[in-house]
Amino acid sequence: MFVLRSVFITFATRIYDEIRTVEQEKHITQSPDNGKYDLLNTIQNPSDLRRLDISQLPKLCRQLREDIVEEVSANPGHLASSLGVVELTVALHYVFNTPVDRLVWDVGHQAYGHKILTGRRQRFCTNRKLGGIMPFPSPKESEYDTFTCGHASNSISAALGMAVASRSERHVVAIIGDGAMSGGLAFEGLNNVSSSPNDLLIILNDNDMSIDRAVGGMEKYLLKLDTNETYNRLRFKASQWLHSRGYLSEKRKKGILRFNNAMKSALAGQQNIFEGMNIRYFGPYDGHNVEELVRILRQIKDMKGPKLLHLHTTKGKGYKPAEESATVWHAPGKFDPETGERITEDCKNQPPKFQDVFGKTLLELAEKNPRIVGVTPAMPTGCSMNIMMKAMPDRTFDVGIAEGHAVTFSAGMAKEGLIPFCNIYSAFAQRAYDNIIHDAAILNLPVVLCFDRAGLVGEDGATHHGAFDLAALRPIPNLTIASPMNEHELRHLMYTAQLDGKGTFVIRYPRGRGVQTDWQCEMQELPIGKGRKLRDGNDVAILSLGPIGNLAEKAIEDTEGTFSVAHYDMRFLKPLDEDLLNEVGKKFKRIITLEDGVRNGGLGTAVTEWMNDHGYHPQITRMGLPDQFVEHGTVAELQHIVGIDVEAIRLAITNKQ
Repeated sequence: MFVLRSVFITFATRIYDEIRTVEQEKHITQSPDNGKYDLLNTIQNPSDLRRLDISQLPKLCRQLREDIVEEVSANPGHLASSLGVVELTVALHYVFNTPVDRLVWDVGHQAYGHKILTGRRQRFCTNRKLGGIMPFPSPKESEYDTFTCGHASNSISAALGMAVASRSERHVVAIIGDGAMSGGLAFEGLNNVSSSPNDLLIILNDNDMSIDRAVGGMEKYLLKLDTNETYNRLRFKASQWLHSRGYLSEKRKKGILRFNNAMKSALAGQQNIFEGMNIRYFGPYDGHNVEELVRILRQIKDMKGPKLLHLHTTKGKGYKPAEESATVWHAPGKFDPETGERITEDCKNQPPKFQDVFGKTLLELAEKNPRIVGVTPAMPTGCSMNIMMKAMPDRTFDVGIAEGHAVTFSAGMAKEGLIPFCNIYSAFAQRAYDNIIHDAAILNLPVVLCFDRAGLVGEDGATHHGAFDLAALRPIPNLTIASPMNEHELRHLMYTAQLDGKGTFVIRYPRGRGVQTDWQCEMQELPIGKGRKLRDGNDVAILSLGPIGNLAEKAIEDTEGTFSVAHYDMRFLKPLDEDLLNEVGKKFKRIITLEDGVRNGGLGTAVTEWMNDHGYHPQITRMGLPDQFVEHGTVAELQHIVGIDVEAIRLAITNKQ
């Protein structure tokens, strides 16, 4: 029944959304724009774009930028990054024969213009909505989307693989930016690009930003890196002449490049890291001059060997509020496109966001414990570590988009006596899995790993759901894994984690608001591996982990008078509360486990294994995320579809799921 119900809900939702999408498209096509988008309206796909005269491209860019602002103002998403690459997007599709030629986007929130120009303008109003177009590029949605790009720093590696596989039958371009060059995978890709035969073009969209201001040595290096444009033109003309005369064979090219790089370094007093790796470097150029971009791309597209085009862009370009505050306008929510006034929800008498409780509690703890430091991989505002960063800049570290390094860096500090609180979004922490094992857990170092955005995150979809952390981390020795049901519990867990002798400690909590307006409680130590009984009962026991337990409470209230339900907040996935499990195993023939993570391998699996190992054989219903990637929609919509909302819990209690 549970499977049939899930299939029916999914099918019904898709049908409903198709009807809604048709109505939205009808509305768009019938709505006059008074010629505002006269040029953009002629573009259904890039082949239409390539029929334009180059002199028309600046006008097209203005209209594309206005369209993005207008759409995102009503249907919130990622704004500033896409505005910064409008000219680049137009130039790429104008010069290259997409989709035969491959454009591999990095950090996919740059790609709204790309989506609009590749046949999805009419459906762009459904972006990030249930059943609508995906929040980030995906080959599952369009042949113009060549690779998955929800996280950062993977474009060079993926594009190199495509370039090697294509054997020069098509052009392949990697577009990397928004701070993604600080990621270790980008450097690994560059290293391989320099040694593998390929004709890859790497475009570095350098806007000195990720979500917050970009940090690190690479960013400082790029700010100082300068190559004269006239020099680039002369060098290209010279290489063409030498090649036509037979002097510049592929065999001789590397030696000539090395000589050229040595001469240039001697004259400029600075080594170009890319040319030092035998990757031809062009730039930096103005990334907002679309006609010049077209000319440059035409000049270098057919050059043999790997090459990198360095562009300077402005995040939020063309929309003044976004240019002035790119961090805020990275994903601003709804706003008035004319005035730039953001439409914010009334937060009076509402519980705070979990991330804000984390940020304020961390500062509170750090003021009392001088050993506490904060670490974040490029998310100080997103995780609210900016609160401590402002008060204690010398004790907080933004390491850039480098999750693995964030964990190992934290472990190094912990080895020397500090207590790092390392905050990473759950889905991004997947990149640090080996670092957690090898660099923190083996030595049981006192690193506090705080996983924000755990569980279903909503509109950002499959690449961003924090679905796998519980199941992935549970087998690792030495880890303590906990999830707070509310704000008070988060504060207690953070206080407990920084006490001596607690070892490597994982705390995971969701995106969004909690349930308590009076969250500023006095903190206390929680016994490791001990849960709590929230209510007693006789018919069935619910064992929940984390904030999803609040949905269980509502479901239990709905069944009061019909079913006698006990509810246990487990608090800890590891170690499990064995006294609590013994009590449940002896008393109940029916158990429901509930978690906002994958069903396979998480709390439900742990409880089932424990019951079997200790001779208890109750009927166990495991409720969690299914063995599939969950797409995008509101959290409430997704909880309903996957069967972990109040209704689904109520049906499980009544044994009708």
